[in-house]
Order: sequence, then structure tokens, then C-alpha cells
Amino acid sequence: QVQLVESGGGLVQAGGSLRVSCAASGRTFSSFAMGWFRQAPGKDRTFVASISRNGGNTNYADSVKGRFTISRDDTENTVYLQMNSLKPEDAAVYYCAAKDTLWSSTTYNRLNEYDYWGQGTQVTVSS
Repeated sequence: QVQLVESGGGLVQAGGSLRVSCAASGRTFSSFAMGWFRQAPGKDRTFVASISRNGGNTNYADSVKGRFTISRDDTENTVYLQMNSLKPEDAAVYYCAAKDTLWSSTTYNRLNEYDYWGQGTQVTVSS
């Protein structure tokens, strides 16, 4: 069992910034590629960003490129999503996900590729 706990969600004005965090426990954090997904009410959970095991590669949904940055700190067993220039359409519950993988440089962008999920943290963006 791997536990993922998101934090840092909250209310922010459009154009503002927010950083959400995901802390992992139970397994060696460096064994996992990590990803962020989000889900707005009544909509499917969609890909936001991913980072490889070694942190060397990242991938972003087109809708957040240039605004969001995913990073990881293996010492702290934490993955971050820095969100800048937030838009109302970014409002959603943000979920952290982990994939157990042997590939150090691969990023994963599909929901069904991930093995573990956090409970989510709410991000609200006001107009």
C-alpha cells in the first residue's frame, strides 16, 4: 500500500497562483513516476501533468502548458504542481497519482496507467 495525500488547494482569484502538494508514504518515492489529474463537477478526470521517476522528463496537457509546472523532491517524498495564471476553467479537484515503474525517464499520461491515487484537493478559481 502506498498512501498519497494532497494538500495546498484553496480559493484563488483568476490570474493568481497556487501550489498543490502530494506527499507519499509506504514505499520508496523514487520507485514511482508521478502525475496530476483533475476533475471538475460532472466531468471526467483528465490529465494535467506528469513527471518521470528521475525527474528528468515532464509532460503537460495543452491547456496548462506554460502555466503549470510539475516537480518532485525525492528527499521529501513529495510531488508538487505549481499553478500560475489560473483560469476559472482550472477549478477542479486535483488528484495525485503514482505509477510503479522500472523506467526512469518515462512519463505516463493515462489514468489507467497509474497504480495509486490520493483523495484529491479542491482548487477553486474565482472570476
